[in-house]
Amino acid sequence: MSRQLEGRVAIVTGAGAGLGRSHALELANLGASVVVNDRGVEAQQVAQKIGSAGGRAIAYQGDVTRYEDMQALVSRCADAFGRVDILINNAGILRDRSFAKMSLTEFREVIDVHLMGAVHATKAAWPIMQAQNFGRVVMTTSSSGLYGNFGQANYAAAKMALVGLMRTLSHEGAKHDIRVNCLAPTAITAMTQGLLPEDSAEAFTPERVSKALLALVSSAAPTGMIFLAGAGSFEAAHITMTEGVFVRDTQDAADEVCAKIDEILSTEGQIVPAQAWEQSQHELAKARRAASKPG
Repeated sequence: MSRQLEGRVAIVTGAGAGLGRSHALELANLGASVVVNDRGVEAQQVAQKIGSAGGRAIAYQGDVTRYEDMQALVSRCADAFGRVDILINNAGILRDRSFAKMSLTEFREVIDVHLMGAVHATKAAWPIMQAQNFGRVVMTTSSSGLYGNFGQANYAAAKMALVGLMRTLSHEGAKHDIRVNCLAPTAITAMTQGLLPEDSAEAFTPERVSKALLALVSSAAPTGMIFLAGAGSFEAAHITMTEGVFVRDTQDAADEVCAKIDEILSTEGQIVPAQAWEQSQHELAKARRAASKPG
């Protein structure tokens, strides 16, 4: 087992079971000291397992929806180990229901845990990472957010919001060597029970997803990446922009846009913008090219 994270300190939220537990054990095996966060006693059990295997870990019971809990979590980590190098935002819940039947309470509950939970933990850890000029943050997104999934409007909204948060923080953290990425896992856990074929349980283990962590938290980690992992397969997702078309400002412009929708949708020549302003640059360049042509 590689010990590439020796000397690093990691926090994993929602680490009492499932993916979070697997992540905590993997980081410990790689040499990191780990703070295991969850709301229940399971966090202590995971920390004890790491300690029994010769690793360093402590448990902290705290609720990611409470910012003060996450501030206390980060303080506990810094007091115990002197640093906060790695934050894995993993805590999550499901409240699946079609949008028509979903209550606003069910919508908010999922947003509060997945999105605001990650915001709270990251906000608490960010100043320490800035001061030490090193940080690695992993947001847990999902294919449900990237591509949509029936009955998961709340979950999908939260998971796609985390992508936007990640992309912005990857820019803001760059000067302090804080690298921020998303991980979209496929694993059978208590939370996802019944959502994946039961005969695929051997393939979709949490442990196989956790093998992606080293690539996202090491000294050589990328930033701004959407990393997909499941069943021993690893991919990257991109939010692309097509070449599109330019339409002159005439009375018929709206009709022309409708007529050219297939061309607008064409993926030939599409790009992957690195920052938001690249959309405006791309659009202005097309407008200028069109203006330079007669007619």
